Amino acid sequence: MATPRTGVGVAIFDLDGTITFHDTLVPYLFHVLRHHPARALGLWRVPVALARFALDRDRGHLKASLIRGLMGGLSRAAVHALTRSFLDERLSALCRRTALAAIEAHRAAGDHLVLLSASTDFYVPDIGRRLGFDEVYCTEVRWNGDRLDGRLASENRRGAEKARVVETVRAGHPGHSIAAYGNSSSDFDHLLVVEAPLVVNASAATRRRAQQLGLPVADWS
Repeated sequence: MATPRTGVGVAIFDLDGTITFHDTLVPYLFHVLRHHPARALGLWRVPVALARFALDRDRGHLKASLIRGLMGGLSRAAVHALTRSFLDERLSALCRRTALAAIEAHRAAGDHLVLLSASTDFYVPDIGRRLGFDEVYCTEVRWNGDRLDGRLASENRRGAEKARVVETVRAGHPGHSIAAYGNSSSDFDHLLVVEAPLVVNASAATRRRAQQLGLPVADWS
């Protein structure tokens, strides 16, 4: 089984399915509904968004549609309070202990820790702070002044966009090797451009494709 390669200089971790057991946005949105049940009126957008996704496979638009439907118009203070309570209640149970150990091993080795996620910036930076990351890159969401709009203000940070971010990180740390961890085939774009990639917690199909590409694989509990 492949193990984390520490002391490389920079360590980049995906969030959903890599550090955590599964996606974080859907549990976050359920948390919003629990605290703001009237927001369930926005669920009418879900089948519409899913139907469009079936046609265009645009994950960014799907994400934005769900966020706008369930959270659009919330104030910054309300979103910050939701994020704080969500992480207080759920973060410990969401995280894989092996992932947390890998993060700590890189920190102990003096590596610069980067959290790179397609999930959104109204909670991912808070996760980064709680887990001790030095830098966070994630999908940005648009605000209208003090109110959440919900449309994306940046590219959806997955696939080739993650590879672009890796090169931005590399430019800020010249001469350093990079280790990176991801769990899905959409992470291959950036895993293939670093010196120490590791595919973790992958499905059988993703594991087979990783092995064909020469990417090491491991299972984290």
